[in-house]
Amino acid sequence: MSEKPKFNKTALKQQRDALAKYQKFLPILQLKKMQLQLVIRQLEPVMEARRQDMERLAEGAKPWAGLLSDKTVEVERYLSVKGVLTETDNIAGVEVPEFKEVAFEPVPYSLFSTPYWFDSALAELKSIILVREELKVLMKKEALLREELRTTTQRVNLFEKKLIPELRENIRRIKIFLGDDETAAVGRAKLAKGKLAG
Repeated sequence: MSEKPKFNKTALKQQRDALAKYQKFLPILQLKKMQLQLVIRQLEPVMEARRQDMERLAEGAKPWAGLLSDKTVEVERYLSVKGVLTETDNIAGVEVPEFKEVAFEPVPYSLFSTPYWFDSALAELKSIILVREELKVLMKKEALLREELRTTTQRVNLFEKKLIPELRENIRRIKIFLGDDETAAVGRAKLAKGKLAG
């Protein structure tokens, strides 16, 4: 908008049309900004809860974690992640992932050839992986929403602080110019009329 407007009725109409368009679009942007802020605020306690779940699960694993050094059983082999299943959600026009579940590679094992603690350890380790992967998805979702919020905030500021005030100032200046021009034209007409009559 930094280019200087022409001082005519066509330019005045263009400036007024642009102002009307921006004034119509600004509330939509402001609403989007508020919606994004709200969703991010709601996401923060969920992420904190998952972090606490991770700490609790890791703490719960400490008493038997030493047993994992038993090389007769390769626990990692039974914890192979096939994939993290997510769905896509749309929040304020932003495509974000929603965590569904972790799919583990099915690896059969014999209950008789594994130590007594193996089933419990496997279940606990799978729980840790599940929470870790959910937290990763939540962090990705938050990053996408924060990026969109940053962009939307920039647009709102551009409209509020630059484009709309510039257009209003241009309209004011064009109206003054056209008013002065009209007054001068009336003055010239009277002068010309006076010369013709004299």
